Amino acid sequence: MTCLPSRTPSADEIDIPALKARYAHERDKRTRSEGQEQYARPTGDVVEDYVTDPHQPVTPRDAITEDTDVVVLGAGWSGIMAAYQLVKQGITDFRVVDTAGDFGGVWYWNRYPGIQCDNESYIYLPLLEETGFMPSRKFADGREIQGYARAIADKFGFADKALFHTQTNGLRWDAEIDRWRVSTNRGDEIRARFVIIASGVLNMPKLPGIPGIEKFKGKMFHSARWDYDYSGGSYENPVLDKLADKRVAIVGTGATAIQIVPYLGRYAKQAYVVQRTPSSVDERPNPPTDPDWAKSLQPGWQNTRQINFHRAAMEAFHPGDEDLICDIWTEISRNLAAEFAEEGWPALTPEQFMAKRDVVEFRVMERLRRRVDDLVEDPATAEALKPYYRFLCKRPLSSDEYYPTFNRPNVELVDVSLTKGVEAMTEKGFIANGKEYEVDCMIFASGFEVTSDLERRWGIDTIEGRDGASIYDHWRDGPRTFHGVMTAGFPNQFYMGYIQGGLNASVTEQNGRQGYHIAHIIAEALKRGTPVVEPTQTAMDAYVTHFEGNEIDMSAFSRECTPSYFNNEGEGEGKAKWRLFRAYAPGWDAFQTLLTTWREKGDLEGLSLTGSSAKSLGR
Repeated sequence: MTCLPSRTPSADEIDIPALKARYAHERDKRTRSEGQEQYARPTGDVVEDYVTDPHQPVTPRDAITEDTDVVVLGAGWSGIMAAYQLVKQGITDFRVVDTAGDFGGVWYWNRYPGIQCDNESYIYLPLLEETGFMPSRKFADGREIQGYARAIADKFGFADKALFHTQTNGLRWDAEIDRWRVSTNRGDEIRARFVIIASGVLNMPKLPGIPGIEKFKGKMFHSARWDYDYSGGSYENPVLDKLADKRVAIVGTGATAIQIVPYLGRYAKQAYVVQRTPSSVDERPNPPTDPDWAKSLQPGWQNTRQINFHRAAMEAFHPGDEDLICDIWTEISRNLAAEFAEEGWPALTPEQFMAKRDVVEFRVMERLRRRVDDLVEDPATAEALKPYYRFLCKRPLSSDEYYPTFNRPNVELVDVSLTKGVEAMTEKGFIANGKEYEVDCMIFASGFEVTSDLERRWGIDTIEGRDGASIYDHWRDGPRTFHGVMTAGFPNQFYMGYIQGGLNASVTEQNGRQGYHIAHIIAEALKRGTPVVEPTQTAMDAYVTHFEGNEIDMSAFSRECTPSYFNNEGEGEGKAKWRLFRAYAPGWDAFQTLLTTWREKGDLEGLSLTGSSAKSLGR
């Protein structure tokens, strides 16, 4: 079926200068001077310890003391793709370490009612052709995604290499044996030639630092540790019947909350939805996968689809491109391409292209605001739910049930934009806009430590490279890497994530390419018998200069946005080098060409290879 341009208000129907002024006003009234410090690290005194697994008991085991080629820290998609690429390179002596009880990362921990992928599953789930798996629908449920993550580990033979319910608490480079000493909370001492930090960006839940949070005598939990014993129902059957006599508040209105809120509205006696900044929420058609369509797919279909999605979401369609995805992520590019086609695809300068794109974006955002009016009956509630900001200032979302939930008599939107959050908590509930709301349960859908300091994100007490240097101090003012995956002074250590590299619209595709590059370097070092590999200072400095010298200045856009993890909670340029989406400016394809050319050259230029594979292990 052909994907047609969406029906948006015409440019004549909207006042763009007035909207820009409104956007600035909405940003300013929400921005807090403390930035990311408004969020607190959870402690067991407030909510359950986040290292504790509520989903399955910890199996006692003896501490492990062993030597191995690689330790992969993380069993989410980053770690899974790293492990897959190691196996493809013939490296099988490795461990995967994670605090969870199984593979899946965020899809293991998050089991809240309504959880689904909010990107198309046919793109997001990696290796579909390699495994022969086909998602059951466009936006797969969380259980299906976690099960698939485990299936990949089983199929490619690394499921038994995992140490689950294990927190890494120390990484120390030992120059005497040319290995990393990896210590854990289970008493393990693993001597690894290489370490891959694959912690992901959604691994450490965060809480709003609400004054008095410790006073509340009701139930509290984070959405990433959903308590079905309290709510009733189960992950498999989320009938939240125990909430029938409960007053429940949920703090947050992002990707998680819009999936949970319809369930709270359906089952709770009273549901308060506490909102600082509304999300943009489009429709969500989610039909089962058409078996005839699946049979018609030709080899290479997933990569073709990933390329199409990336072009639409991150770049622009080319003449003749068809929008294969046809959802909120691709709408602006789809509409823009239709206009260009009518104009005969004119040659435009980058400035002219962006000017046209901006107009299309304003029209799309106005369509989304008008959707709220169509679905929410109370005018004041509808107005508070409207997103007044640029398209990518917050993650674009989709749901057919979220807005209608506010028409229920037991659901109330508590907008805290003027006070920039919940003012305080009491023994009986919370205070917002000067009013106390008595509740039995507070649910925090407040997200994860996405752009906070590395110590908070990674949760590893000590990471020491050569001469005891700390990676946290080394990168205090921002990352300095070679190809986004290594840094000088920390031999045989690799990083995955949004760190000075190419950015793909599909995070799992990005994970896979990073894993491939890292596995290639490890395999080459082992083959050459000199398995200590480290970028030279000169090569690293040259790469950083190249990366930053070509970088597109996104500071103006960042300053325009309402506070979120996309702009470091409005902290401005103080931590700009840790901004989440710092991409290789020439684009994803150019970055892959750079790495491919470097690998094919064969001399590992810019890396120092030393050591001996026969070097004796010290004890």
